[in-house]
Amino acid sequence: MTLPRSAALLAGLGLSLGACQSSAPPPVAAVAAAPAPVIADLAPGAGCAPTIARTQSIVAGDVQTGDLSEAVGKRFGADLGKAADACAAGRDAEALRLHAAAKARYGYR
Repeated sequence: MTLPRSAALLAGLGLSLGACQSSAPPPVAAVAAAPAPVIADLAPGAGCAPTIARTQSIVAGDVQTGDLSEAVGKRFGADLGKAADACAAGRDAEALRLHAAAKARYGYR
């Protein structure tokens, strides 16, 4: 039984395309780990310190996992640093206001 020319051509193309496929998984690109942002050294449990430190930790984790870009993480970290400085100076109300403003600015609750 002979195949029509078009059927033979399709069969030949199918065989040649099948030979091009590889069973090996595609290579995985290496991802460099982002440097950990500096978290202010605040006394735990004292006024505004735990709240700011918790947010700094969340932001650092989001940058590390790629949920937040490194550039935005740096800006957010700088804003949280201002809040941490105010907290360390004993200006709790100002620190919490700066903390809330930073969270709102970057869409965190």
